[in-house]
Amino acid sequence: MARFRTRLALLGSAAALTAGALAPAQLAGAQSAAAAGDYDWVALGDSYTAGVIQAAGDIFEVPRDGCERTDRSYPQIIHRDLGALFELTNVSCGAATIEDVTFRAQQPIGRSVPGNPDPEAPFAPVPPQSEAVKSGTDVITVGVGGNTLGFGDILFKCLELGQGSGGAGTPCKDELAASVPGRLAKVSKDYDAMLAKLHEKGPHAKILAVGYPTIIPKDTAKCQYNHPHQFLSITPGDLDWLRQDVLEPLNKTIEKSTGTQDAAAFVDLYDSTQNHSVCDAGKWVEGVLDEHNRPALVHPNAKGHQNAADHVTSAILDAVAPKD
Repeated sequence: MARFRTRLALLGSAAALTAGALAPAQLAGAQSAAAAGDYDWVALGDSYTAGVIQAAGDIFEVPRDGCERTDRSYPQIIHRDLGALFELTNVSCGAATIEDVTFRAQQPIGRSVPGNPDPEAPFAPVPPQSEAVKSGTDVITVGVGGNTLGFGDILFKCLELGQGSGGAGTPCKDELAASVPGRLAKVSKDYDAMLAKLHEKGPHAKILAVGYPTIIPKDTAKCQYNHPHQFLSITPGDLDWLRQDVLEPLNKTIEKSTGTQDAAAFVDLYDSTQNHSVCDAGKWVEGVLDEHNRPALVHPNAKGHQNAADHVTSAILDAVAPKD
């Protein structure tokens, strides 16, 4: 612990931040005051962390492992800014569930989409992400939960059920609403187990649980039925249901689990992205297809990852700042 306190002293005023934005002079001072890689940071998570889609940058790892970490995803953005302070181990992986982070080896899917497998698949299994956490790890960021909820499956079911509806009704809610409480209960149970495992692996680490951004606007009149750059055939009624009863409760479930741990904190991305949903002109999350008609399947683009980087950076620096 003495080593950790010594490191904190090196940071000094570098952790003084305003509204999630770094002050360049403070960052420069922090970088000059500490040795490169002075803190150990491990980034865990699913596709919302890894990047995955082309609108979130290029895959930078050769050979590919199928996890699809991109160079404009938020861990890589932060690493470029704070690389003099933090040594990053990024093992986030597209399609990861909470169990894949905690204890289960995962077989990555690359950029496979339904009916169109990645040409380089199958990929070899990757170890449970928690194995990257060591006793000397200082900070852990983790953004996961959507795949445990089965959000991708729900999304595709809503697309299927909305076809031919003309945008009327709530066919997806009618079929799937009864399953949502059980799905959220599993997220809560698995998330608690994951946090316990991460604390066991990195007993001195601060765990930062990164929430999900706004995907669907409060005013679903912004969303055009059958628009491929938005939600295609999902009806406005089902979009309201997905926002209110699926996505917002997912964030609340993660935040609640995080609140039970003294060494953990929740990083909220929802509020800062309220006006940057899939259906907003200045979108930070792509729709079913991106603006270049490439598969995006409702994932953050580079602007969304930049916003996440701002907020996660603030939380990381706060985590290692000297405390009174």
